[in-house]
Amino acid sequence: MRYEEMLERAYKSMPEKTLKRERFEMPKAQSFIQGNRTIVTNFSKILDTINRDEKHALKYITKQLATAASIDSGRLVLKGVFTPEQIQNIIADYIKTFVLCPECGRPDTKVIEQKGIKMLKCTACGAIAPLRE
Repeated sequence: MRYEEMLERAYKSMPEKTLKRERFEMPKAQSFIQGNRTIVTNFSKILDTINRDEKHALKYITKQLATAASIDSGRLVLKGVFTPEQIQNIIADYIKTFVLCPECGRPDTKVIEQKGIKMLKCTACGAIAPLRE
């Protein structure tokens, strides 16, 4: 079998979305300060885009910012004053750590559990990597 035939067969067996090369747009956090609180108005939209659980994201963000937070009607309410850049950087770090595949860099991942260990499984390339909590 020639190389080109094997390559063609491999392409045909891959999921269709891995063949597309659109660029992943990292969601921009829209926030404002109200008194001594910072409110991210599009938090639930961000989580829908990256397909992640709000409890996990909330835990990560509050730990990184060392503050209390809650979710109210799809909005993230942080206790304290934080700049839009701080919030965007925390969300970007979360996406790099818990969403993007470490092998192919695509956002087509899901969190699974294997033998009590949380793993990041890529539905695009099939890679599995352990997650740090």
